[in-house]
Amino acid sequence: MKNSMCSLILGITAWLTVSLADAATPANPQVSIKTEKGDILVELFSKAAPISVDNFIKNVNSYHYDGLIFHRVIKNFMVQTGGFTFDLTSRPSERDPIINEGNNGLKNKRGTLAMARTSDPNSAMAQFFINHKTNRFLDASDNKAGYAVFGKVVTGMAVVDSIAGVETTTKKGYQNVPIKPIRILSARLVNPSVWTPLPEAKPEANVLSFERPVPVK
Repeated sequence: MKNSMCSLILGITAWLTVSLADAATPANPQVSIKTEKGDILVELFSKAAPISVDNFIKNVNSYHYDGLIFHRVIKNFMVQTGGFTFDLTSRPSERDPIINEGNNGLKNKRGTLAMARTSDPNSAMAQFFINHKTNRFLDASDNKAGYAVFGKVVTGMAVVDSIAGVETTTKKGYQNVPIKPIRILSARLVNPSVWTPLPEAKPEANVLSFERPVPVK
């Protein structure tokens, strides 16, 4: 009887340990963004925006964001980064543009992350923004593609507020640039075990425009 009770207690203890460990591990990928204004922890929605999240994490893992600045800051709208160094030198992504996932059901609410793009809906590469307030006009609808939300701030909205509140100017033809650059010191995936990368597209085979010679036997 004593041995059975001990076994039961050990079993319950082991179960609680596993359960607590599972509870401590976030189900979604999270990225820690360390900036000169403080740290921002973001959660990424892999199921709703698999292509955007995959692209973002692969840019993170290639250290694309390290040293870049928040180059477009508009209080009560959004803060944008992912494309320029402190002197507004462009740092293009090494990755191809991705398709727009703006119709994934996620909304541009305060604290959410969305992919920045040109007027072409399928032009997003590495630049993204954090919504400083809820911006419903950025959401997809029947007649517009919208801006694809792929994550949200878990901790650090006070840092986002601080970034959004800085004084800005027009510099080298770019508007809403912080007078004092605000750099991303590092961006790192904190729980890689919960992320499965999507397979990379294979390059198209070259189609020869001439006839192959037949070897002489």
